[in-house]
Amino acid sequence: MRNDLNIAVVCSSNQNRSMEAHHLLSKKGFRTKSFGTGSCVKLPGVTVDKPNVYNFETPYEDIADDLRNKDANFYTQNGLLNMLDRNKRIKPKPQRFQETSEEFDLIVTCQERVFDQVLECTVI
Repeated sequence: MRNDLNIAVVCSSNQNRSMEAHHLLSKKGFRTKSFGTGSCVKLPGVTVDKPNVYNFETPYEDIADDLRNKDANFYTQNGLLNMLDRNKRIKPKPQRFQETSEEFDLIVTCQERVFDQVLECTVI
């Protein structure tokens, strides 16, 4: 049975890849949670050298409001506001993997660096 398996999907900021996988796996009936491993949430800014940075406790809605206030047209065109709208329908805020005490049957990581970070804080 699908919901017997407890799945975690992990990327760096718990925004794009982990949230899309969370969404798709949940739709298929899998018990899924998603996380990030970074020290903070980083999203692209208007320039490459100035990302938008938030802590992991910042709700997706607050991040979207901040980006709308900065440049609603730009962040609509680059897809960030649509992504955040999807995210807030799945869960209220990004979560950091290192701060969960939950145990998972399967952990899917979206990058080699994230895999290494998950191994550093996981007891096997």
